[in-house]
Amino acid sequence: MSSPGKIGTDEAGKGDYFGPLVVAAFWIEEDLIGQLEKMGVKDSKRLSDSRVEALSHELAKIGQSSVVAIGPERYNQLFSQMKNLNRILAWGHARAIENILERVDGTEIISDKFGDERFIQKALLEKGRKVSLLQKVRAEEEPVVAAASILARAEFLNRLKKLSELVGLDLPKGASEKVDEVARKIVQLKGEEFLTQVAKLHFKNTRRVLCTASS
Repeated sequence: MSSPGKIGTDEAGKGDYFGPLVVAAFWIEEDLIGQLEKMGVKDSKRLSDSRVEALSHELAKIGQSSVVAIGPERYNQLFSQMKNLNRILAWGHARAIENILERVDGTEIISDKFGDERFIQKALLEKGRKVSLLQKVRAEEEPVVAAASILARAEFLNRLKKLSELVGLDLPKGASEKVDEVARKIVQLKGEEFLTQVAKLHFKNTRRVLCTASS
């Protein structure tokens, strides 16, 4: 087993209508954490897409990672069952953490606080409950969490690109009017049902798009 280290977890895609929800966990030995800052690791929202991709490859060389990607179809199924984004996030964070713990010794885990602190703790399996879990606001300020945010964002961008190729349209990030315009084109070209393959249907965008399409 590995020497003591820290695990950081973060997610990408929760504010994006198109594409998956991705949760990543990243583990690194404590005496190597200083390398993350030297590499320029910071919250992925403060980095360009190309820099995110480059850093994701570098991170793979110095730590252990687990990425849990929930594609739009699976996401929509989970949301219809759980009716709560925070529960889906907790499930994703817990699975990513457990995957890491299969490979490393007991460790400290740092996660962004996105809801009731008990959500992740309840979702963790036996192995995960034996380690220290710290949930804090703006956890991305911690290098190990920032590293996880980069891995999650890189996977999100990769999967969004593949979905764009599937649709034949460039799927934009976010949930803006531009996103609505592309969603309307998808409905016109592929039909309403196709949205479940590329979008998170509980977003308000869906209602706006379908109201416009039916008028």
